[in-house]
Amino acid sequence: MQLDILFENEDFIAINKPSGLLSIPDRMGQEISLKDLLKQKYGNIYTVHRIDRDTSGIIIFAKNEESHKTLSQLFEGRDMQKFYVGLVYGQMMNSQGTIDAAIMEHPGKATKMLTHVKGKPSLTDYEVLSSFRLYSWVQFQIHTGRTHQIRVHMQHIGHSIVCDEIYGDPKPILLSAIKRNFKLAKVADEERPILSRLALHSFQLNFEFKGQPYNLEAPIPKDLRALLQQLKKWKG
Repeated sequence: MQLDILFENEDFIAINKPSGLLSIPDRMGQEISLKDLLKQKYGNIYTVHRIDRDTSGIIIFAKNEESHKTLSQLFEGRDMQKFYVGLVYGQMMNSQGTIDAAIMEHPGKATKMLTHVKGKPSLTDYEVLSSFRLYSWVQFQIHTGRTHQIRVHMQHIGHSIVCDEIYGDPKPILLSAIKRNFKLAKVADEERPILSRLALHSFQLNFEFKGQPYNLEAPIPKDLRALLQQLKKWKG
């Protein structure tokens, strides 16, 4: 697999991770991960943070122990600005707001999280960028780094991320649900989805490292761009 390198220096590397690829090896160790691919190329590589398998976008790995320590501290504190974009179900009542709801592990499901007063403090800002009949295109800034934070918080306020098999509706998005008077092509046996993966993308990281500011961005992937184009086209 060819790596989509957004930025690289002697201390760290920023990758645009595709949806469906693990950030780091899982407990079973049977699937290839982005970290495995980087180790094949660079040898020693250090995990700074991670993004969900089905989330696409920017992720950083350190190349040495010193930068690993510094970058990890940035991610744990408020000195790293982390922005995501995603498509959620429904039109949101407020065009912007803050979700302040603690998150903890689900007591009965190892891979699931939930909002609970006994959880860890979790803070997400959101801003609606575009509204459609059935969906909203939203920018998120997370001030904490809880597992599945955006996905849990959006479920919490009743606007799950599109195609979220854990916290929402896993059904893929079909053009027939968007386009008026849709007709399936005669040569096709069944309609192919426009999107069948989690509609969440790690878009931007802003931080200062060794006295130098960095503003790193991962372009919106082709599948999400195509979906947005269709939503805008048939907005009325």
